[in-house]
Amino acid sequence: MKEIMAIVRINMMNQTKKALAEAGISSITARDALGRGKGLVDLTLLEGAEKGYEEAVVQLGQTQRLVPKRVFFVVVPDRLVQKTVNTIIKVNRSGKSGDGKIFVMPVRDAVRVRTGESGDQVLDEV
Repeated sequence: MKEIMAIVRINMMNQTKKALAEAGISSITARDALGRGKGLVDLTLLEGAEKGYEEAVVQLGQTQRLVPKRVFFVVVPDRLVQKTVNTIIKVNRSGKSGDGKIFVMPVRDAVRVRTGESGDQVLDEV
């Protein structure tokens, strides 16, 4: 099984939840997040600020540093990873900077607290 962590635009969260549910992935955990990609920062200004150049620090301070995003987590059996990732991409891809990122990580086990069941049987099934 794998954990899929996706960072998307806030305004895309409802469409993403709906698309995942339609794909048979109904369990999801979401949180508010703040972040930025490299596209939102002039890297030469950042380098100058790191070197202590006051002009760069002042200019960098005028730019938006962190953007509100939504991060959500889904744990699925290995056979549903590609379907889940493709669904997230399909909904969130605009072709513009800031569409988001998806990370896929291994999960050793999952346990349903109510019953004590473990493994893939506690996950969404399609």
